[in-house]
Amino acid sequence: MMGDDAISADFDRRLTQACRQLGLQATQAQREKLLHYIEHMQRWNRTYNLTAVRDAGQMLVQHLFDSLAAVRPIELHAPARPLRIMDVGSGGGLPGVVLAILHPDWQVRCIDAVEKKMAFVRQMSGALDLPNLQACHARVEALPPSDCDIVISRAFASLLDFANLAGLHAGGQGALLAMKGKPPEDEIAALREQGVWQVQRIETLQVPELDAQRCLVWMRRIGQA
Repeated sequence: MMGDDAISADFDRRLTQACRQLGLQATQAQREKLLHYIEHMQRWNRTYNLTAVRDAGQMLVQHLFDSLAAVRPIELHAPARPLRIMDVGSGGGLPGVVLAILHPDWQVRCIDAVEKKMAFVRQMSGALDLPNLQACHARVEALPPSDCDIVISRAFASLLDFANLAGLHAGGQGALLAMKGKPPEDEIAALREQGVWQVQRIETLQVPELDAQRCLVWMRRIGQA
């Protein structure tokens, strides 16, 4: 899948192991789509600068495995129904494309202010046969409310800015999920002062093959069950 059979086999083995570690039930077809996604990202990156990560092996871990780590927590804590998910500041589709591949029943909409990045995500929707994946070139705060179950971001903004810019897209019982490095104590304090959104839980994420701290910050409106 990366132009070399040995590399392809190695990536498939590592991806299979990563899914096992993360408790994910990924089919062979889904794993193939994930690896094709990385292949396309590497190819587009040569021209369109989708990400600062250039090496396919680093993309596998820093982008793919990192995004996969958020899937199981969503499965466990979100409503047990087909979800409406918005990925804010999605870039090249992280984690939105990954969520759409692993859950064809989830409707995933990627939002980014950079058109070339959303052009890539639109291309992936067709190339990977993901009718549940949409891409929107816009500033998230300029869009009408979307009534989503989950609004997620990965390295998009501070918790307070994320809540201010994207909070309107979370439905009445919807949650904001911020993928972070170590728990952002200063950001949590700033959010607390705002008095509209609060941190409900912080989950430590163990990203396979990645020697760095990762966590998932769940936020809900104050007074929300």
